Amino acid sequence: MNTDVNTAERNPTLVFIPCLSGAPWSAEQLAPYGEAPKRALRLPEGVNDIERYAAYVETAIADLDDYVLVGDSFGANIALALATRRPQGLRALILSGGFAANPVDSKPWKALMRAIGKARGPFYRQLALRAHAHRLASPFDGEGQVPWSEARSRELFLTGTPAASFGARVEASLTADYVDVLGQVQVPTLILTPSHDVLIGENASKIMLAGISDAREVVLPRTGHMFRFSHPATYAAAVKGYLAALPTTRQSADA
Repeated sequence: MNTDVNTAERNPTLVFIPCLSGAPWSAEQLAPYGEAPKRALRLPEGVNDIERYAAYVETAIADLDDYVLVGDSFGANIALALATRRPQGLRALILSGGFAANPVDSKPWKALMRAIGKARGPFYRQLALRAHAHRLASPFDGEGQVPWSEARSRELFLTGTPAASFGARVEASLTADYVDVLGQVQVPTLILTPSHDVLIGENASKIMLAGISDAREVVLPRTGHMFRFSHPATYAAAVKGYLAALPTTRQSADA
C-alpha cells in the first residue's frame, strides 16, 4: 500500500447545511467567516428521509475535492448521515445542536411532534409554529450579537418553510437513527453545543462523542438552540478556532 501526503493548496470550502427551516444560512451568519470559501445550501422541499437529504447534499457538492460540512440542528443530522458514507474530499465535520437519532424519548412529545407536522393552514401558522418556536427558545437568545426571540423563530419558518416541508422534515427527524454507524465517521468532528437546549437535551452530544472516534465537544456558555442565529460571531469563532487547529495536510491511501 502506498500512502501519499498531499499538502492542501487552499482552504477547504465550508459547506453550510441549514436547520429544519430549510433556508440557507444568511449573509449575516456567513460574514464572520471572512474570505473562506463558502457554500450555503437550501434544503429541497417535501423530503421526509434523511438519506435523501444526504444524497442531495452529496450531489450539490460533487465538484468539491476539499470541504468541511457544517450542519446545524436538522442539518447536523444530514451532515452526519453524509459523513457515514466516507465521501471523498471531506476534511472535517462540524455538528451544532445536532443528534445521531431522534432525541425525543417521550411518547407524548413524539405524538405531539407528529401532530404538529401534520398541521396545515392557520393551524400550522398559528399553533404549530408557535409551539415549535417555544421549544427552540432559551433565556439567552436576547444576549447575542443578533438578539433573537420566539417571534423571530416563527417568522423564519413562516417566510421560508411550507407546511408540507415542515411536516416532512419532522418525520425525517423522528425516524433517523445513525447511532450504530457513528464509527463510520472517519474525519475530525466538532460537536458544538449550546449551554441551554430544551429541544435536543444533554444525551445527544454524549452519544455522538462516544460513537465518533475523533470527536470533541465545545459548549458555548449562555447560548441556546438558535445560537447560529443569535450568536453568529461566537459560533463562527468556535468553528474557525477548531479548524485552525487541524493538520494542514490530508492523507490519501491508494492500494
